[in-house]
Amino acid sequence: MNEVVVLTPERILEVTEDVLRRYGLAKATVVDVARALDVSHGSVYRHFPSKASLREAVAKRWLDRLSAPLLKIAESSGSAPARLDKWLRTMFSMKHKRLGDDPEMFATYLTLAREACKAVNCHKDCLVDQIVLILSDGVKQGEFQVADVKVTARAIFDATSRFHHPAHAEEWNEPGAPARIDALLALLLMGLEAPRKR
Repeated sequence: MNEVVVLTPERILEVTEDVLRRYGLAKATVVDVARALDVSHGSVYRHFPSKASLREAVAKRWLDRLSAPLLKIAESSGSAPARLDKWLRTMFSMKHKRLGDDPEMFATYLTLAREACKAVNCHKDCLVDQIVLILSDGVKQGEFQVADVKVTARAIFDATSRFHHPAHAEEWNEPGAPARIDALLALLLMGLEAPRKR
């Protein structure tokens, strides 16, 4: 007896990722996705009205998978400077790992992310909001002195872009990169530090 598989947006996105891996972004079509799902391409279009919307959803799914573990760090308790350091290092290492583990798929997602500006902007805002959460905790705990947490969070995100923005991916494996990360994070944390009470 054949098991009936319910066609859900999540299932379509899973299969779309496999199709992209197999054919590449330039050659993969909605028909290929439908064929892999053993449904008509009209069934795919019922969930995603266009190829562009399907591609945007794939990019969003990939970006959401990046931000979920970071949110756990942002929402955790403990020292804000330690959390900020861990949050940034985790973001860098996740991006670097994805590039190292699957360079072709990383390139595919980079192209998708460039096309899906709405998803990318939303992802960046989400990450900046996570930094805001850590900074706000640090101010409340007297560990950070920050006049405007939102502006400072965006500045931290921008200042560290060399180590997380895909445009700099070729530099990530340079021999001096870990030491540069250490120096930048030490500088950022020192700049945020609240003056000690005497």
